[in-house]
Amino acid sequence: MTKLTRNTRTAILAIVGICCMTGLGFASVPLYRMFCEATGLDGTTNRGTQAPGAIGRKINVAFDSNISPKLAWTFKPELERETIDVGARDMAFFTATNNAAHPVTGTATYNVSPQQAGKYFTKIECFCFTEQTLQPGETVRMPVIFYVDPKMRDDPDMKDVDTITLSYTFYPVDSGKTAS
Repeated sequence: MTKLTRNTRTAILAIVGICCMTGLGFASVPLYRMFCEATGLDGTTNRGTQAPGAIGRKINVAFDSNISPKLAWTFKPELERETIDVGARDMAFFTATNNAAHPVTGTATYNVSPQQAGKYFTKIECFCFTEQTLQPGETVRMPVIFYVDPKMRDDPDMKDVDTITLSYTFYPVDSGKTAS
């Protein structure tokens, strides 16, 4: 068996390092998303399947909507605020209208404020889980089903929180087309 020269070993290590860094670059977005969902960092909410049940405490939930300037839609919550029972399943609706003369696909990002409330805000179903395509002039009602986890009452950082704001921003989906 022949010995590898010092330059060959260095080249192999450099190639392995480049491959590892490239892989880490591609994995960073899903890893960051999983970290935020697990910790509630930056107001990231959880996903759930069933609400645990009301505990007798009420909390206000405010709804906020934003649109990218590149998206020709009107987007707003049907109610700007509601009072809900902590632990109970609730539903809110947002409406979106495509103001463009052609079909447009959008996707929503979301967050919750204050940031420490993100780990207690759980969505069961949401329009933000999938892309939304609206035909020209079409208006749709989009539901979000959610609950606020009763565990929040044991968190000292949530003691003085009486309002949680759920905020969405819609962006156009890049169709992958390039300008000619």
